[in-house]
Amino acid sequence: MRLFTLLAVPLVLAASSGAAGLYILQSEGVTPRALAPYIEKRTSGHNSLIEGAGRFTSTTLLRLDRGDVGPYVPPALTLGAQPDAPRAPAGNERLVASSEEAWRAIANAAPGDVITFLPGEYALRATVYASLTGTASAPIVVRAARPGSVRIDVAAAEGFKVTAPYWRFENLQLRGTCKYDDTCDHAFHVVGKAHHFVARNNTIRDFNAHFKINGEGGAFPDHGLIESNTLSNAAPRQTSHPVTPIDLVAASDWTIRANLIQDFVKTGGDRISYGAFAKGGAERTVFERNVVLCEAALAGQPGQRVGLSFGGGATGKPYCRDGRCITEHDGGIMRANLVSGCSDVGIYLNSAANTTLSDNTILNTAGVQVRFPTSGATLEGNLVDGPLWSDEGGMLRAGDNLHTPVWQLYFGWHPQRGLFADPARLDLRWRDEAAGRDAGAPASGLCENVRETQRDYGAFDNFARCLRRGTG
Repeated sequence: MRLFTLLAVPLVLAASSGAAGLYILQSEGVTPRALAPYIEKRTSGHNSLIEGAGRFTSTTLLRLDRGDVGPYVPPALTLGAQPDAPRAPAGNERLVASSEEAWRAIANAAPGDVITFLPGEYALRATVYASLTGTASAPIVVRAARPGSVRIDVAAAEGFKVTAPYWRFENLQLRGTCKYDDTCDHAFHVVGKAHHFVARNNTIRDFNAHFKINGEGGAFPDHGLIESNTLSNAAPRQTSHPVTPIDLVAASDWTIRANLIQDFVKTGGDRISYGAFAKGGAERTVFERNVVLCEAALAGQPGQRVGLSFGGGATGKPYCRDGRCITEHDGGIMRANLVSGCSDVGIYLNSAANTTLSDNTILNTAGVQVRFPTSGATLEGNLVDGPLWSDEGGMLRAGDNLHTPVWQLYFGWHPQRGLFADPARLDLRWRDEAAGRDAGAPASGLCENVRETQRDYGAFDNFARCLRRGTG
């Protein structure tokens, strides 16, 4: 790799007009992985010599920035859906053994009902509506008694549409089985009056937006929780529809915690996808202790993938909570998340005011971007393998963080990535003793219930604690 880097540096400097070019790239926050597709696009359609030079330059830039990208299987983590079931809730248990029984039980549910699927496979060919109201003391629960024992094959644009409050879904496996990716949009669509929705310990695969949350009829489904779910796709999504496993618009006070989100590749339309975002005038969203792997099994695909975002790609005014979207998001928190392997930035703030980013580990991405005058972010304790940068008036207040300047990436230097044994395969053992810091107060971490005042930069002190017993 070192020889490759030495040979490539003159080419990169020439392509960017030497030191002056690097200065511009640094000031504009243009990473090699962002410049590479631009060069290839600009040189395409010319003679073979120019096209060949463009491809070579693009490949060189990607190699310098991303290293060797290839598919891998992440280790079994304590984040995401787990084989141990949450404790069975109290209530009126209703056992269902067929699709017809299940959908009938949901359509006629009463507060306190616990609708439990018996082990087996269930077909869902039309949207199931969860439209009756639970209560805070007696929610309506839909579950499997044992994770992995129930699979629901969804062949509909939306699996479950939740329009009423206090519904919970636990321990289920849902898989999109539509012939065309345009068809299987959402496993769960949470809208309008569906406040206090909970999804916990589910495994959901092969949808464009596994969870879609938005207002309806002037009401907004606030105070939701998406916790300990595994969200993924087995193949790139061949669609122009939005591809974002957690797509939250205009709802407030949601917590997105301890989920594993991976392989959300979009091949149609603009080819831009996100792991999760909250936008549309939403407020006080918390992303904490999530693992977001933009590419694992689906490595090296074209297109742009962003890890976590407040603001996403912005929202049309009619869909915003205030009808104006003065800000896309206000008062958001991202803490103790691990984001890795993204072709674009790991964290993107688009018109996101009063944001706090603390103790996140961001590896093999284009860093953190704070964009537009309505964005403001305070960063503390983050370990970022890439730059921290603001543009178009964004306000970035960086305290004590580790990050990598853009210019170093053009020489293939990745000091933060180099702290770990093999980050490309999610082997995140420290190579040497990690750099510590005085954080001022204890806090929860990705892998630890409590991290002391003296702790390492980023989301964890010992990644082995994030591995299921017997895997590390």
